[in-house]
Amino acid sequence: MFNLPNILASLRILIAPLMFWIILNPEFFTDNGYHVTWNYYFASLFFVLASVTDFFDGYIAREWNQSTMLGAILDPLADKMLTLAAFLGLMMIGEASAWAIYIIIVRELFITGIRTLGVSEGISVKASWAGKIKTVSQMIAIGFLLMHWPFGNEMLWIATALTVYSGLEYLWGFKEALLKESK
Repeated sequence: MFNLPNILASLRILIAPLMFWIILNPEFFTDNGYHVTWNYYFASLFFVLASVTDFFDGYIAREWNQSTMLGAILDPLADKMLTLAAFLGLMMIGEASAWAIYIIIVRELFITGIRTLGVSEGISVKASWAGKIKTVSQMIAIGFLLMHWPFGNEMLWIATALTVYSGLEYLWGFKEALLKESK
């Protein structure tokens, strides 16, 4: 049950609140004599490390045939905890649009609800390429925003548009699976 992919997903779950704390507490660094940019670097470092575990837990689970029901629950939960911790932290310090974050959160909650309904009906809709691109675009936007790079907000809105699109695609796939199941 606790294989390497599940341990990596669990690590992501643990990193999310730490990164959130770092984003919200820049005075920890400045009060200890460091420039505030160290806050950006540490938050980004934790985010990148956690994002890398996302790639490896999926890769290892597939390649080593270590997919488990626990992993199917932990992986998307860890992804959402990580991205939402970053987005909410960035919004709280005024670095990310509240509207974009609201749209992303609503989409995630809606799709989680649809997935739950699907499980109760015995219907599984696999993640599409649009969903994977959505995740990557969100991670890139978070990186830009954490580092205070130019075009961070533009990247956030591109990620938001891709998030909405992938949600609609998922909904369409669920509808198709439902119709197929009812035949």
